[in-house]
Amino acid sequence: MNEKIKIITKSGETVEALAPVIISASRSTDIPAFYADWFIKRLKAGYCVWYNPFNRQKTYVSFKNCKVVVFWTKNPAPIIPLLHELDERGIHYYFQFTLNDYEKEGFEPNVPKIQQRIATFKDLSSKIGKERVIWRFDPLVVTPQLSPRDLLVKIWNVGNQLKGFTDKLVFSFIDINGYRKVQNNLVKETPFFDKETVGNWEFNVEQMNEIADGLVKCRERWASEGWNLSLATCGEQIDLEKYHIEHNRCIDSELMKRLWSDDQELLYYLYYGKMPETDSLFGLDFSQPPLSEQKLKDKGQRKVCGCMISKDIGMYNTCRHLCVYCYANTSKELVLKNKFKHNDDSESIIE
Repeated sequence: MNEKIKIITKSGETVEALAPVIISASRSTDIPAFYADWFIKRLKAGYCVWYNPFNRQKTYVSFKNCKVVVFWTKNPAPIIPLLHELDERGIHYYFQFTLNDYEKEGFEPNVPKIQQRIATFKDLSSKIGKERVIWRFDPLVVTPQLSPRDLLVKIWNVGNQLKGFTDKLVFSFIDINGYRKVQNNLVKETPFFDKETVGNWEFNVEQMNEIADGLVKCRERWASEGWNLSLATCGEQIDLEKYHIEHNRCIDSELMKRLWSDDQELLYYLYYGKMPETDSLFGLDFSQPPLSEQKLKDKGQRKVCGCMISKDIGMYNTCRHLCVYCYANTSKELVLKNKFKHNDDSESIIE
């Protein structure tokens, strides 16, 4: 569903490139926080380069067909003044904004202070609309000193300051046993975990239900004050439907349909998984049944992920937030080493 086209690189070479309609920026690193200038320069150049993290295979990614960019970030402040570049090109966008409060625990050593991030959240929401800024408290982490109830208090306190600035809260439970690098970093970078027992600190079903029940109580209280916040899990197998907590689609075709219903080309793609013919004399034909969600699903993601197909342009071991629970960084040392390889004229985030 990602069309392939020919492009000319800055060296004058003609190469094959993917031309996705939806770009994810990015599950693998925080592009708005650390690579905003690079992203805009690549947007102007018309393409970027992505390296497969497993085999280092090089892929060119063209912006020619791009209709939507989904940003993932813990600090969008650097990219906010640059968003007009997307507006001027008619490219839509929304943000998955992770706003956790782990200041006391030190889990996110290089994010701005919590009050600064809350102020940035409000600023972004005021500029582009609350429906385009999705709040993530992600992941939830328990330790011997941090209980599910403590987490609920943190969410309640942050939520009270975000009231009216978003429509949705997305959360997930830390996945420790699925990622060796997460285990290693938790043990190495925090005083809460040791090598022998770190895997025991994944959430059990009872704790998950305690979180869900507490979030419902928060939601009900906020609703009584006029703030209707929907709740969703990200990449979780547990069914919390009895709490009216849905499985999220972070690359969300339904949200895009609501936000940009006047963009007929985008709507056509969201229904049929391909761009329409541009030379139609009679307008776009929506008479055919749309493709199923399963056919439009991003098969490169986990089975429980509900995201629509997109192309991610980030790279592992490049996010300098250095969060101790991150699955995308192997180690702090490797991230800091990669930091010095980057410049804003690179085709990729690191060369």
